[in-house]
Amino acid sequence: MLRLVAKLLKVLNSESDPSQISLAFCLAMVLGLTPFYSLHNILVLFLVLILRANLSAFILGWAFFSGVAYLLDPLFDRLGLWILTSAALQGLWTSLYNTTIFRLEKFYNSVVMGSLFFSIVLFIPLYIVSNIGIRRYRDHVLAWIEKTRVMKLLKASKLYHAYQTISGLRGAS
Repeated sequence: MLRLVAKLLKVLNSESDPSQISLAFCLAMVLGLTPFYSLHNILVLFLVLILRANLSAFILGWAFFSGVAYLLDPLFDRLGLWILTSAALQGLWTSLYNTTIFRLEKFYNSVVMGSLFFSIVLFIPLYIVSNIGIRRYRDHVLAWIEKTRVMKLLKASKLYHAYQTISGLRGAS
């Protein structure tokens, strides 16, 4: 757990653009909340690589949202069942089920439908909130930490300079 927090802080303190980190969290939410063996997850993985989302943030977000998904599965099942049994959408689901690509997508599964709908609805709000949160963290919290005496003493130490040299040689990410 402590290691995950350290990795999260490393991502937040990195020089990556906050929008790349936010996008990675949002795509990780879609991948983590929906069942892994769904066709749309291939698209999500493709988008992570094409859109240059932060891979570390994506992996951390995926681990987090995969854990959250187990807690929310009953909600996803009820939400998906409500969407799939909606009388207004019966014709759409029937026509989609009759095409091979949508049958492979498993939209007929209530958990897949509910979790995908839930993650799509939360995608943009999570992007905006995480982007603002990362920017505020960097502007206020990180700036305050950099100004503390402890951090100034730590950065002046030989141990810190040795760590910077080693991490620079290693190609720290």
